This record gives sequence, C-alpha cells and structure tokens, in this order.
Amino acid sequence: MTSHKEPATHQAHSHMWIVGALGIAAGLALMIYVPTLKAVSQGILLFAAFHIAGGVVLLASIYVSGGDRIAKRLAALAGGTRAAPGEYDFGWATAWTNGPWIAALIAISTAAALEVAAPALWPLSLALALLAACFFAGFRFVRASARYDHALLPMVDLLTREDDLVLDAGCGAGRTTIAMGRAFKKARIVSLDRFDSDYIEGGGRALLEQNLRLAGLTDRVRIERGDLTSLPFAPESFDSAVSTHAIDHLGRATEQGLREILRILKPGGRFLLVVWVPGWMMFAVANVMSFFLSPKRDWRRMAKSAGFDIADEGMFNGVWFLLLSKPAAGALKAKP
Repeated sequence: MTSHKEPATHQAHSHMWIVGALGIAAGLALMIYVPTLKAVSQGILLFAAFHIAGGVVLLASIYVSGGDRIAKRLAALAGGTRAAPGEYDFGWATAWTNGPWIAALIAISTAAALEVAAPALWPLSLALALLAACFFAGFRFVRASARYDHALLPMVDLLTREDDLVLDAGCGAGRTTIAMGRAFKKARIVSLDRFDSDYIEGGGRALLEQNLRLAGLTDRVRIERGDLTSLPFAPESFDSAVSTHAIDHLGRATEQGLREILRILKPGGRFLLVVWVPGWMMFAVANVMSFFLSPKRDWRRMAKSAGFDIADEGMFNGVWFLLLSKPAAGALKAKP
C-alpha cells in the first residue's frame, strides 16, 4: 500500500466503507431488533435506552461514512481548513478518529442486551464489556495522537551531525516534520509525500503548509511531491531519514520503498522507521484489521533484505520503531 506512471505513497483506505456499513447494521439492530426482546420491551427505560443507543450508532456511522467529504466541502466553502485559526490540524479522517468509540458503544450495548435478555450468557457479556473498554481506550489514543503535544519521536541516535539533511518520507500533514523540527534545532528537513491520501483532509499539502507556519519551520523545511517507491532524489543525497506510519501502507511495494530510502542515504546514514505492528493497542484502534498488520519479524527481515543493518528497536507511544543504518562504503562493497 505500483507502477511508475501512477506511483503510490499510500494505499487507499477503502475499508472505511466497511466500518460504516457494519456500524449502520449494528445501529439498526439496536433500534429495531433489541427492543422487541421481551426482557427489554417490558422496561420503558431499557426500551428507550436501546433506541437511543441504536440511533447514536446509526447516525454516527452514517456520518463516518460520508463525514470526511462533508468536512472537506464545508472547509472549502469557508475558504480554509477545519482547524480554528492558530491551531494545528493533521487532518485525520472522521472515520479514523471516531470509529473506535462507535465500536465501543456497539460492544457495550450488545453486552447490556445480552445481560438483560440472556443472563446465563454473562461471561460473553463481560467479554463484550471489556472489549468496549479496549475500544474506548483506542479512541482516546487516536484523539491524543492528533494533538500537537503528541508530535514526538523516540530518543534514538539518528543524526550524524547537528545540521544533517533529513528526509521525512511520507510526511502527510506534517506531524513528523514538526516533531523533527522540535528535536533537531539545526537540521534541514525535506518533507515528501504524494499528498493524495484519502484519510488526510485534502491530501495534506495545505495542512502541512499551515502547520509549518504555526511551528515556525518554513525556513528549515522544503516540501517535495514524490513517491516513496521512486524517490526524486539522487543517490546518497541525505544524511538521515524518518518515516512514520507511511511505509507500512505500501503493501507489496514495501521492500521497494525501503530500498529507495537506502539508495538516497549516505553511507553510515540512519533511518528511523515507525510502524504499526499487531498488539493490543493496535487492536483497540483498528479492531480486526490489526490482525493483518506485518509483525516485527517481517519488518526485520524486510529491512535486512533491503540492505540495512538494525541499530536499535523498541516501542514508543503504542507503536514500534526500528532504527536502521546504511552500511559504510567499505562494508557495502564487502557484501555479496
């Protein structure tokens, strides 16, 4: 998530319509089917509560299915973006930021319905209640991640010198670029993206420019349009590189993206790669879709296959990072 005629920085998140469809189905079930259960229909408060819960799920799911487009149109009519003046906006789509709490409401409502209609199934009700808590934690994680004070990077030995030329590969609306600007006060940064992502408002270019102005980084950041699988730079152009939540969207072209980063790095240059891997936090955020994420061992294998050495790895704010190093010139020649 690739031909050179139409390269791909991000795969389209076409599964968002599935999230909306499932939510609409669940909302209708809570509004229409659950109130017909004898144990529910006999209590006016329960009867009303499930109608309200179903209505909220239904309306929220409809909004999630088309809210992204609505937000873009409203922003365009207003002549700007969704953010208030002076506020950072990383443009994440409504389906992405609201999906976890909708899942949490569905799970807790289903748990309540089971507890009322079939008390003998209390272990299943308890499991659904715990699942709802997990999804709500995922919602809080996503909401926090969209804030400026969460635009941070792990403390790793990335730069070769203070004024390194650093590539932000797949910059989106600039969350990682801002993190680098805060951490590396003298580094020069190139922010690259195709700016066509369907889960960032407007692809991210206008938001990136706005966020860089707010952060006071316009003088140190150069914006480039390009594809991660065919970077528009000469070999050994950069001292360092960073990519967060971008290369893991390349699908079958992932190793090609890693090889491109290796190509544009100088010998000895380092690459900080931040990706999602299977785990409870990602399950809380992405639900069953987290099962399809590449595990750590696959990332290590792909990095080594591309030609990198692994310098460090670890967890950071619920995600996993690899610090990769391009072998020195002598070491590169020595490799078969």
